[in-house]
Amino acid sequence: MISLQIFCERLNDLPWSTALSESDDAFPVLETLHVLSISLIVGTVVTVDLRVSGLILRSEPVTRVVRALLPGTWMGFGIMVLSGLPLFASEASRLYGNPAFRLKLLLLGLAGLNALIFHLAAYRRVAQWDQRPAGPPVARALAAVSIVLWAGVIVSGRMIAVFHGH
Repeated sequence: MISLQIFCERLNDLPWSTALSESDDAFPVLETLHVLSISLIVGTVVTVDLRVSGLILRSEPVTRVVRALLPGTWMGFGIMVLSGLPLFASEASRLYGNPAFRLKLLLLGLAGLNALIFHLAAYRRVAQWDQRPAGPPVARALAAVSIVLWAGVIVSGRMIAVFHGH
């Protein structure tokens, strides 16, 4: 069985991965697209979180805010994955041992799990609190956790460069 480290080394050594990492144009454009897609995700998710918390848009039904922003969240997610995978492939050997990269992946997974819990638990009963200025305590707690997790994704993503040479 192939180890994850060997897989990352082989992925990194693919001709297209090497070409991307050595490109003066393609890599920065793809990285910019990746950062912008994360900005779109975080902007839409945090807006919903702040609405659920009762800090903004208190007179707007939660369902209206979610319905308006969720397509942008999913679009950002798709672009993030489509840009992030080739970026990872082009630096897989270095990123394999990068603690900031590992933390970013962990936080992304936890943010996804938190969103799943929100939608399966609190949002399932949104009809009961849709018109209220703030969601119930469980929904507000999940919104707060979401904001912290996404802030962590951004910070750890930026810290990847700090640990890049290590």
